[in-house]
Amino acid sequence: MSLQVAAPGIHATALIDPLAQLDSTVSVGPYTVIGPHVKVGAGTTIGAHCVIEGHTTIGRDNRIFQFNSLGAIPQDKKYAGEPCELVIGDRNTIREFCTFNIGSPGDNGVTRVGDDNWIMAYVHLAHDCVVGNHTIFANNTQLAGHVQVGDWVILGGFTVVHQFVRLGAHSMTAMCALLFADLPPFVMSQGQPAAARSMNFEGLRRRGFSPERISAVKAMHKALYREDLTLEQAQKRIAGLSETYPESAPDVHMMLSFLERTSPQRGIVR
Repeated sequence: MSLQVAAPGIHATALIDPLAQLDSTVSVGPYTVIGPHVKVGAGTTIGAHCVIEGHTTIGRDNRIFQFNSLGAIPQDKKYAGEPCELVIGDRNTIREFCTFNIGSPGDNGVTRVGDDNWIMAYVHLAHDCVVGNHTIFANNTQLAGHVQVGDWVILGGFTVVHQFVRLGAHSMTAMCALLFADLPPFVMSQGQPAAARSMNFEGLRRRGFSPERISAVKAMHKALYREDLTLEQAQKRIAGLSETYPESAPDVHMMLSFLERTSPQRGIVR
């Protein structure tokens, strides 16, 4: 490690390895440590007392607050030093005391965070998690390994997600939800274990969904949760919604694609 004191925005007490690649516009707070395989894009700010290590790539205009640990090795006994990665996109806010681990060789080897996410304090992303764009993780959200989170997902405080679980786009959990099964797109869930309560209609309105698209989402909810259908029967019912609500065809396709990839062993939140 070497002290970098000449670069603008780098505090004199920050320890930045000479091999690290930081854009000249990056700012780094006091006592932060950055390892040799780290890359940080333009406009990103890193607070005090952070540790950023491993093969970690961070994009542009992120706000990383103090006391974060990014890029540490996975909490996986099988990990044996392989050069796995953490990749963080652009314009994310990462609040205090978060822990994001690199991937593992048992998967794609990459933990990935997209763009424009709002991640609050004490969030944990285990190895090989994949987070989309425009998500909100409230305080103390905890994701086990290999979890996949779609775009616009909102996770309430103290939500806990079991390994390999998938959360579809626009879904939402209440505070202290415990997810053992896949959460389909648009579904709001609550409880331990989490159960489906409704669809995220207010969130869809705020994102500009038309009345026709929202009507199709209501029909999906009815097929999945109100008509006592098997999952296979519900999928057939949902497939026909594109004809009734032509504007909703992309939403129907997204729901069907999600359900088709649900394993019988895990199932969906009911």
